[in-house]
Parts: sequence; C-alpha cells; structure tokens
Amino acid sequence: MRNVVISGGGTGIGCAVARRFVESGHRVIIMGRRAAALEHTAEELNRTRRSDDARVVPVVGDASDPMVLDRLTSALDSLAESGVDVLVNNAGGVVPGPDSSVDEVVTNWIETFRSNVLTGVVLVEGLGPRMRRPGGRILNLSSIAAFRGGGGAYSAAKSAVVGWTFDLAARLGTEGITVNVVVPGYIEDTEFFGDRMTPERRARLIGQTLDGKAGRPEDVAAAVFFLASTEAAHITGQVVHVNGGAVFGR
Repeated sequence: MRNVVISGGGTGIGCAVARRFVESGHRVIIMGRRAAALEHTAEELNRTRRSDDARVVPVVGDASDPMVLDRLTSALDSLAESGVDVLVNNAGGVVPGPDSSVDEVVTNWIETFRSNVLTGVVLVEGLGPRMRRPGGRILNLSSIAAFRGGGGAYSAAKSAVVGWTFDLAARLGTEGITVNVVVPGYIEDTEFFGDRMTPERRARLIGQTLDGKAGRPEDVAAAVFFLASTEAAHITGQVVHVNGGAVFGR
C-alpha cells in the first residue's frame, strides 16, 4: 500500500487517477480549489473502495500557494505512514481572460504559468523531503498543445512542464525517484473545454487520431498508474503520449 498525492483530483483526469489508485488498495490525497467537488469525489470513492485500509482524503487549496503545504502535511500525518510514494501533478488548465492590452496579456501568461507550472513546482519542492527514496514516483501532466501549439500561453506552459520534467529526472535519478510526463490529447468527459466544444470541433479532434476515437480520463489514468508502478522502475525522463496517435511521440 502506498500514499498517493494528486493535485486537481476532484474531477476529470485527476478523479480517474484517484479512482485507479484507491481501487488498487492505496491511500490517496486529492487536492484542489473547489471543496464541493473534492468532497463529492472523496465520498464516492470511499464508498466504492475495495480495501478497509485504502481511502481518499480531500485537501482544499491552491497548489500554486505554498500555504497549502501545511494542509497537505497534516493530511499525510493522519495516515498510517506519512511519506509520499507517488505525486501526480495534474492541476492546471486554460486561464480565460481578455487580451486586448499588453497588461492583460501579461496577466494571462502569469496566471497560466502559475496554474500549470508553479502548481507542480510547489508540490515537488514542498513534499520533496517526504518522497520515498528509493521508489518514489513523480508524474507530471502536460498536453498535446505543448507539441503542436495553438494554445498561446497554455501551450508554452505545458511545454515548460516537459522541460521541467527532464530537469527533475536528472536531479532525482540517483535518489531512486523516477519522473515522467504524460501528454493527453483530446479527452472527453472532463471540464477542460467548458462551453467551447462544438460538434464540429469534436469531430475534427477525433479525426486527427489514428484510432478514430476520443480519449477518456481512464486512458490517462492507466498510463499514470503504470508509470507509478514497480514495473516502471527503469523508466524516467520520458514523455508518454496518450492521444490516439494525433501527435507522434518524440
């Protein structure tokens, strides 16, 4: 049994990752900014857990704010063991906003990097001393937008996540901690697109895949779960695409 920390764990991909781990008998801490979503997910997953020892603990807070670390460490201390075996940096997304002036563009870029990059940096640096050595796993979530562009500040931020992953892998490799990045393509059943998805856009995105179908949160969760496993102990510093072949790995 391992301790797993997942940012952005209340909905979508984060929720699917949490479900995969708790159903496999692990202790999971999910964190995010929306208390209602976290509580709902925790209650649902705790009802369906298959082991008395496995459980889901919600922690409300902004992962880009170092103040959240106190709540996370308190949650870890409440578990049977207080170390972190797996850290999944999933928090992030597109930051909407006007961009009619330079000041607005700068604000949008700062907030986009805060939401998609600093969220992971804060957790890695803050929880680093608690990571299991050897055997710790860090999984960062990027996006297909990092490789094909089209997302402005979001594409740039998700590209930064990839470069940061390589840096972490080199830094932590001798300590027995692996660091990899998972790159989802179009994933249905998430809140990512909000009201920006149309039938035409959906058809275009699916048409870009080689298998002719949309991805699901469970597809990403399966990749994360494998990379966090003992079987993946010799895999680090790698980019794993989960996009149906819409963008070839490189």
